[in-house]
Amino acid sequence: MENAGNDILLIGSDNPTTWIVYNRLVREFGQFDCIIEETVNRGALLRNRAKKLGWRSVIGQILFVTGVRPILNALASARVRSICKHEDLEPRAPYSSAIEHVENINSPNSIARIKSKNPKMVIVNGTRILKPAVLNSVPAVFINTHQGITPQYRGAHGAYWALVRKDLKNCGVTVHAVDEGIDTGEIIGQARVAPLKEDSFVSYPYLQTAAALPMLIAAVRNVRIGDLKRSPYHGPSAVWYHPTAWQYFAGVLRGVR
Repeated sequence: MENAGNDILLIGSDNPTTWIVYNRLVREFGQFDCIIEETVNRGALLRNRAKKLGWRSVIGQILFVTGVRPILNALASARVRSICKHEDLEPRAPYSSAIEHVENINSPNSIARIKSKNPKMVIVNGTRILKPAVLNSVPAVFINTHQGITPQYRGAHGAYWALVRKDLKNCGVTVHAVDEGIDTGEIIGQARVAPLKEDSFVSYPYLQTAAALPMLIAAVRNVRIGDLKRSPYHGPSAVWYHPTAWQYFAGVLRGVR
């Protein structure tokens, strides 16, 4: 273990990949503060998404999340356990007084908490889009793990959509600096993953997070010595969303689970 991580802050949502990242960084750098935001109000989320995609797509996404995803979770449980064991991942929240909970990471209360911790770097995992007031609240670099290769697969489930499109060279994960856009920040590092036949929509994020951890650890060390290298992305750019139920089954017919 290196020096205590009192210059690190993690902000995220309560999900396994957040805890994988937090637990590994604590093992590397010692205990540091963590702020977890509550789940975004589903009604507001659906209304906003319907404005962008239309209600037909949103209804299809609801059918996927409520009808298909629970089945996939059950079928993938053994594979997820295998990945966690092989990669030494810890997907559960630890008991720690360093972990706080807030309703909305963009609220004035949350911003005040971030300011009080005065971090040198903020690790982001699974929050809603951060507003400028958060990004400008402290003189720190905000670093996100994005489950896809940017700029081709911004948004959600990048590895899944890359596989559906047979774009294997862009099936992976990106660690990038956070700006005001959707996964548009400068790239710190990228890694490709190669899912096995037994992998599926549920297990891809575990492979991606495992591949991101060495890049995150290196980024923390580089921030500390003032040598964090970043590069702008180039090429075609697109934002992806949750699949609808019918999109998912179309993918199954193409051999992607």
